[in-house]
Amino acid sequence: MKNLTLHNGVKIPMMALGTFRAAGDEAYAAALAAIKMGYRHIDTAMIYRNEEQVGQAIKDSGVPREELFITTKLWPSDYGYEESKTAFALSLSKLGLDYLDLYLIHWPKSYERNASSWRALEELYQEKKVRAIGVCNFKIHHLEHLFETATIKPMINQVECHVELQNIFLQEMCLEHDIHLQAYAPLLSSKVQDLLDNEALQTIADKHEATVPQIALAWLLERNIIVLPKSTNETRLLENYQSLNVQLDEADMAAIRKLNKARRTFPDPDNTDF
Repeated sequence: MKNLTLHNGVKIPMMALGTFRAAGDEAYAAALAAIKMGYRHIDTAMIYRNEEQVGQAIKDSGVPREELFITTKLWPSDYGYEESKTAFALSLSKLGLDYLDLYLIHWPKSYERNASSWRALEELYQEKKVRAIGVCNFKIHHLEHLFETATIKPMINQVECHVELQNIFLQEMCLEHDIHLQAYAPLLSSKVQDLLDNEALQTIADKHEATVPQIALAWLLERNIIVLPKSTNETRLLENYQSLNVQLDEADMAAIRKLNKARRTFPDPDNTDF
């Protein structure tokens, strides 16, 4: 498994299993299969309502806890200093873990609510209850305002990122502050058929004897972006995992850069109603 090193020295696996919209037994089976396949990074969230199932899969996998990297997230209804700490404890209990590897603020809200929640995350980190902390869906202005009060900068910014939403400028800004991007919906989520039908990607896939999803993931990995493809199908889990072995050249990278459309499949972080 390829790893990146965060600005606090913690190593994070670059391939993770995403579990959004995986519920109950389905989430359990996917997480267990992924871990047995070689995945070492599992991404969940309080709002996914599958933390208990993910935790059970971790337990049943037989893989030592220290070999796994587990992420969950704080939902906006729990933002605030005390509320964030309570929500963290509940997530930890549902997962059946003694500590988390990464805890993230799930969506930006008001600058004040972001800041108060971040203060709680900083304390959880300082108390060694979590090995790394970060944010999700933060644009440049959200990060700039967070920096005004933060004593610890985020290690991660998890955002929608794929061949049609490439986040070039956001990544440049984040790297200036030693923040790594994680890509959710790296295969366009519900719009995956558009990805599969893309002729430019198919040409590159044929060249490398790979699949189009593997090319889309390899392109992100080549940019040092952590990928979180979600699947509950074991064949696709393996296909996604094997994208770690695909090596793209500069011509491939340049061709894919031309596919950027700034197209979102999930809400714009500045215009959410939750």
